[in-house]
Amino acid sequence: MHKIYNTVLVFILFLSCSSNNDTANNSEPPIINGKFANIVSVTASGDENAYTFKVGIKSPDKGCNQYANWWEVISENGDLIYRRILGHSHVNEQPFVRSGGTVNIPKDQIVIIRAHMNTSNYGTQTFKGSVASGFAAFTTTEGFAKELKSQEPQPSGCAF
Repeated sequence: MHKIYNTVLVFILFLSCSSNNDTANNSEPPIINGKFANIVSVTASGDENAYTFKVGIKSPDKGCNQYANWWEVISENGDLIYRRILGHSHVNEQPFVRSGGTVNIPKDQIVIIRAHMNTSNYGTQTFKGSVASGFAAFTTTEGFAKELKSQEPQPSGCAF
């Protein structure tokens, strides 16, 4: 009986380790420390220099006191290209997708898409790529282009 029990236990441990490895390869970035908004998907459509982006965000929204208040498209050098203001929290809608544009970039320009929390600023879980080649999960360095947080446009408030 002990031999069967040990065999089953080893098999269960093997499966649990395997599933942890699969999770690590998931393209959806985790929320780090539960305080940052992270990009989980990006698509773009439209014509060159006039794209609409659909951006998926997973964030620890709690209401107007803690919510993802914008997402933005920035150059690899950290220049703001486009910012989509989010006018309310998304407590019961996680992850959520919001469209924005017109984003004025050529189809092959590499850009970074990231989100901002009103309480914790920018996280490092972003997406990077181009309209021509697509977008994939990417981790920026902590503090990358942090000066953009005070650049216009800025949210005028939170509806709920």
